[in-house]
Amino acid sequence: MSDSTYDVIIIGGGPAGMTAGLYASRAMLKSLMLEKMIMGGQMMTTTKVENWPGYPGGIEGPELMMKFQEHCVEFGLETGYGTVEKIIDNGASKTLIVDGKELTCKAVIVTTGVVPRKLGLEGEEALVGRGVSYCATCDGAFFRDVPIAVIGGGDTAAEEALFLTRFASKVILVHRRDQLRATKILQERILKHEKIEIAWNSVVDRLLSDNTGLTGAVLRDTQSGETREVELAGMFVAVGVTPTTGFVADLVELTEDGYIQAGEDTHTSAPGIFAAGDCRTTVLKQVSTAVGDGAVAAIMAEKYIEELQHSDN
Repeated sequence: MSDSTYDVIIIGGGPAGMTAGLYASRAMLKSLMLEKMIMGGQMMTTTKVENWPGYPGGIEGPELMMKFQEHCVEFGLETGYGTVEKIIDNGASKTLIVDGKELTCKAVIVTTGVVPRKLGLEGEEALVGRGVSYCATCDGAFFRDVPIAVIGGGDTAAEEALFLTRFASKVILVHRRDQLRATKILQERILKHEKIEIAWNSVVDRLLSDNTGLTGAVLRDTQSGETREVELAGMFVAVGVTPTTGFVADLVELTEDGYIQAGEDTHTSAPGIFAAGDCRTTVLKQVSTAVGDGAVAAIMAEKYIEELQHSDN
């Protein structure tokens, strides 16, 4: 971060943030994109993206994000790492507290995305890294030739279960209902795979462990209430996500689930603060929609800054 004053600061380095950075810097706005963890967001943990146009056969998530990053800095976008602790809305300017330091800008684009939701079971936190994981592509290779479970029934759970068959001896897909929510093509792959067993109408009631880590789980039937123990060396949780929006909760309107209330124009309830990607209210959360959001947010921020300049004259 070469300076402390910018036209636009983008918070989050996923597809929405990178696209916003590309459009904003191309519009000759002095722009900074801040990322807390790793550039690329959740896409860095996605094995293959099969629905991004232009790549028949699919492309690995990290590879696609590397191309995004190369492109988004082409027009002068600055990038940096840090945690935004607070945004102070001064009207025509915004002050961001980033790791204790102050940065100032005219417009903010929030593209902080979401984080995996946890089960909330006793011992879950203590077993993270010792059998419990929220990222199959990050940790799957550690579970070779052992039984594991994936918890969930949506696209993410299905994709992770299929990916983990590369390593595990068996994958138990635990789903609380009697039908998967995943897309039809993923359901077909799951049902046909010889390594995947589905525990229908089931939830994890309790985790089993010893001094080394996870050893199994107690599954409870949601209809009969009966329980059974399954031996597991690993458990991958894919039961949804929580938006990363706590730092703006006192600035913009949020839904009950914590998503930022913003329409297709990405405007939030606070002038000069825009929201794009998975952290805002949207009917679809995909790379393509995040990219569209990022483009819209940058254009809206540009128009907002132009209006500020006109009002000053």
